[in-house]
This record gives sequence, C-alpha cells and structure tokens, in this order.
Amino acid sequence: MEGVIGRLTVYFKDPFWVGVFERESGGCLEVCRVVFGPEPAETELHEFLLSRWNQLCFSKAIESPITPEKRLSPKRMQKLARKETQQGGIGTKARQAIKRQMEADKSENKEQNRFFREEHEERMRLLKQQKKKEKHRGH
Repeated sequence: MEGVIGRLTVYFKDPFWVGVFERESGGCLEVCRVVFGPEPAETELHEFLLSRWNQLCFSKAIESPITPEKRLSPKRMQKLARKETQQGGIGTKARQAIKRQMEADKSENKEQNRFFREEHEERMRLLKQQKKKEKHRGH
C-alpha cells in the first residue's frame, strides 16, 4: 500500500507569511502556495488544514524520485529537523512546481483578458455604428 506524504513549510516573505503545502504520492509531487498575512499560530494552521484542505488548488503533478523510507534514529531525526529549521525556505522541486503553476495561470489570464478586450472593442464598434445610423436617419 502506498501512502501520501504531506509537508507544510511556513516562511516569511516581506510583508506576509507564506505557506507551501507539498503532497507526494505515487512518485508525483504537487504543490500549493497560500499567503497567510500575519504570522499563523500552530492552532490556526491546524484549523486551516482541517477546514480548507479540500479547497486547496494544487499544481499539476511533477515526477519525484521515490526515496525508500528508512528508520532513522531519534538523534539523527533531531539533527535533520534542526538543519531544516535553520535552512528555511522550500525545496527546489516545490519551487519549480509553483513557478510552473504561476506561469500557467499567467498565460491563462492573458488569454482571458485578450478575449474580454476584443469582446469590449467589438461591442463599442457596434454601438458606434448604431449611433452613426441613428444620426444619419435624423433622429
């Protein structure tokens, strides 16, 4: 049976606190970025996970090498935890996934804005033609 590994990294990016949710399952990594605003407490993070986990919009899955899970000694786990907290930030794969997601959103928004702009221009052109016709008729 294959499990799902979830990670949450919270860091300060002036002027907001940002959380990066990583979900790894079946050799695929999915990432979601959430801006919290003021520094969230552990209880707030826990409530956020319980209430909004289903609403999070994760990026498209990217392949991630499966690392076999080894039993680590408590001292080694402590050492690794200390190293991660001092290091701060998020992993490079998560950054890449977030960057891809932002680029996809950007291109989608660009396309949508172009569509709305063209629609608006067409509407204005038709309105102008209608006004010309009314003027010409002597109304």
